[in-house]
Amino acid sequence: MIDPVQPNLELLRDLRRLRIDGSDQVVGARAFDVLAYLHSNAGRVVTKAELLENVWADLNVEESNLTVQIAALRKLIGARAIATVPGVGYQLTLVGAPPEDLAKALPLPDKPSLAVLPFANLTGDAGKDYLVDGIVSDLIAALSRIPTVFVIAASTSFTFKGRSVDLAEVGRQLGVRYILEGGIQAAGERLRINTQLVEAATGHMIWSQRFDGAMVNIFELQDRVSEQVVAAIEPNLIIAEQRRASTKPTTDLRAYDLCQQATMLAHRVASKDSFLRAKALLEHAIAIDPDYVQAKALICRLYLVACGARFISFDEARTALPLAEEILELSSSDPLVLTYAGHLIGYVGGQTDRAAGLLRQALGLHPNSSFVLISSGYVHTYVGELEIAADHFRRAIRLDPLAPNTGHARVGLGLALLMAGQVETAIVALEQALSEVPEMGTLHQTLVVAYWTAGRKENAARFCSVLMEKVPDLTISSLLHDLPQQLPSFRAQVEAALRGLGVPE
Repeated sequence: MIDPVQPNLELLRDLRRLRIDGSDQVVGARAFDVLAYLHSNAGRVVTKAELLENVWADLNVEESNLTVQIAALRKLIGARAIATVPGVGYQLTLVGAPPEDLAKALPLPDKPSLAVLPFANLTGDAGKDYLVDGIVSDLIAALSRIPTVFVIAASTSFTFKGRSVDLAEVGRQLGVRYILEGGIQAAGERLRINTQLVEAATGHMIWSQRFDGAMVNIFELQDRVSEQVVAAIEPNLIIAEQRRASTKPTTDLRAYDLCQQATMLAHRVASKDSFLRAKALLEHAIAIDPDYVQAKALICRLYLVACGARFISFDEARTALPLAEEILELSSSDPLVLTYAGHLIGYVGGQTDRAAGLLRQALGLHPNSSFVLISSGYVHTYVGELEIAADHFRRAIRLDPLAPNTGHARVGLGLALLMAGQVETAIVALEQALSEVPEMGTLHQTLVVAYWTAGRKENAARFCSVLMEKVPDLTISSLLHDLPQQLPSFRAQVEAALRGLGVPE
């Protein structure tokens, strides 16, 4: 039996073949089953749960498997042949040709761009529409406070409410690269909120999260959703943009793309070579655009992280201090500028009180950024505010436990706990960080002090050897000179450990 799907496309169910323009196309078994089910239900929207249940039967698979099959089908039969209903599912629209009004496409901004589509109300109670819309409005407002992300206003986003949409077309119309969608379900007095971040043009899922809570605690749940989504969006967009930029040909790079290629290298300096590569990319970006504040801020971040890993010396890191002062004058209200410049000024510049003030200002502007929270935690160890430091590290880990810089947060937490006298708890955090940021010299240094204080001298000696391999000319006086933590009891603790292990004076 042959079922026509559109004039140039045939679905041969008995033969399990897809024929386009008379030519058989290679299509996976799951993709075929998804298309067949959508075709059988072409007059309605098919939920994701229904597709998973019917196509994968008794297999327990993740929603991302469905996303992959939909993306594969769109490549074959046209991006607009399968429409997405945000937070609900998909509908076979049988419209494969692109619209004729391509001239209306908006250009993409020179930074990550995002639209939050209205979430689907799957509670079965239309009276809860206000609740669903309120959560989306809060999310848009919170995301709009991230200075590095372009976010479409709520008034525009809500024009898509209740409509079956093609994400690629939405991205084209609004001039955004990414879309956040979701849905809300209810079971008795419990609510479940599903969210996912996708790349509009491809439908590729970048991040997803589920939140559960009670109706009686709706405002608390609303705050938690906004807090955690905002915290997760920033690093995930940074990763997505970095990957996108790195696939462009090196002969056709704008300053922005150079900056994006350097971004992840600057947040996690894995080697001296990665430091040099990121430095070259950022210097090239600044040569193209001398007023590119974000690229200059990333250089501050790069020097900070490379010094923390001990791939460069403190003296070399101090060469970036004039740049930190420059960007603070140029953009004193940008939380990431305040964060990267302020952290560098405190870490290698000795201005610990000023750094703490700058990080407090950054946190006021961007309270749910893991980048800001981690830097704030470190700077507060410099001035001895250990409870604040530990709280900020824990918040950063809780908000985005899988972020690429979570290891830095765990090292900071171990440091704050050690300074507060919680030695064994500190060692647990530091040992966990070893699997996350094994290259970090600050981690090795902190483990030396923690193990020595705990009486585990063999472990302390082992990590002291690792540290001295990284810093062959290490002395007690040089380390104390560069140590940003000012708490006298901790400095004495560090000195005792190094002297006991035979580090030169």
